[in-house]
Amino acid sequence: MRFPRILAPRVTASAHCDLPCGVYDPAQARIEAESVKMICEKYQANTDPEFRTRAIIIKEQRAELVKHHLWVLWTDYFKPPHFEKYPNLHSLFNEATKLAGAGGVKGSLDPATADKLLAKIDEISKIFWETKKA
Repeated sequence: MRFPRILAPRVTASAHCDLPCGVYDPAQARIEAESVKMICEKYQANTDPEFRTRAIIIKEQRAELVKHHLWVLWTDYFKPPHFEKYPNLHSLFNEATKLAGAGGVKGSLDPATADKLLAKIDEISKIFWETKKA
């Protein structure tokens, strides 16, 4: 079905993100990852089975949020020129999201695993802020 010419758009607009610039920030992933680490530490310090069950549930929810925030940066903020300038960026995101998943903090209660995730987020954050300055 073709629309009458009068209904066709006169101007084509393009944008580099879903919303106005500035809505992206790796701090969102970092805050959730810090929460995961704190939950792991509190879990280790408490032997109450009900507390531990709640801790695991909340930790897994926070880990999902870490993955979500990382995926938004990976798929919506970073563009081909960024990946050309920072060839390790894809692998950083892949490693970070795996650390947020079942092979990482979702499958572990070790604060050291959360530290590894935080380190990957810091690497991504450094690149993110370099791209914002450009």
